[in-house]
Amino acid sequence: MLHSSKLHSMARIKPQALLNQSKKKKGPARISATTIFLCNLVVLVIILSLVATYRHWSQRSKNQPGSGLSTFEDTADSLADSKKYDLPGYAILNTSKGYITVELYKDGSPMIVDKFLDLCQKGYFKGMPFHHVIKHYVIQAGHSQGLGAAEDWTTKGKLHSRLATSPKHEAFMIGTSKTIDSTGFELFITTAPIPDLNDKILVFGRAVKGEDVVQEIEEVDTDEHYRPKSPVGIVGVTLKREI
Repeated sequence: MLHSSKLHSMARIKPQALLNQSKKKKGPARISATTIFLCNLVVLVIILSLVATYRHWSQRSKNQPGSGLSTFEDTADSLADSKKYDLPGYAILNTSKGYITVELYKDGSPMIVDKFLDLCQKGYFKGMPFHHVIKHYVIQAGHSQGLGAAEDWTTKGKLHSRLATSPKHEAFMIGTSKTIDSTGFELFITTAPIPDLNDKILVFGRAVKGEDVVQEIEEVDTDEHYRPKSPVGIVGVTLKREI
């Protein structure tokens, strides 16, 4: 009788134990869901904090005068310098008498050099004649009609025996007229120091090779208006960064 009662008591305890075990199994699932929620909440708070911090510093940097401007200017200056030094530094004039190598003054006369290079690339100087040649003075090339600038200067009494050396207008300097316009480009090569041309010629280079060719052109026979009796001119121009 006692044994039967004990069995009956154990039978009553077993379902309760199973229930407790079932509750223990479900506990971790509820904790896991709570943990995920809390983690998501923490991540959201961190993200919002980062966004707020970014906006704060972004706004502050915009309000600082010149903060981004100087960087832009430095970059622009750097690009301009690199572009300038990427330009060809020499032009080789292929004339009917030989080659004349010209060093271009990219720093001293950047605007004229830019125009000269642009015209070279367009073939402007191909077949250009030397239409005035004045010994011990200057040779002039171009597509101008009528009285040339060099002859005009000479006619007005500008050519005298004033041969004092000028730092800008020594022999074999390359220049163009100060009255240059968009329709043409006159090219001058001095064959002697010409200080009285300071008001007329814009120097943008000098002949570093082929001075003998310049002198040979200078010696051609001319008429009373300093125009060559036989055609002499520029066959073409080759541009080079270095020689």
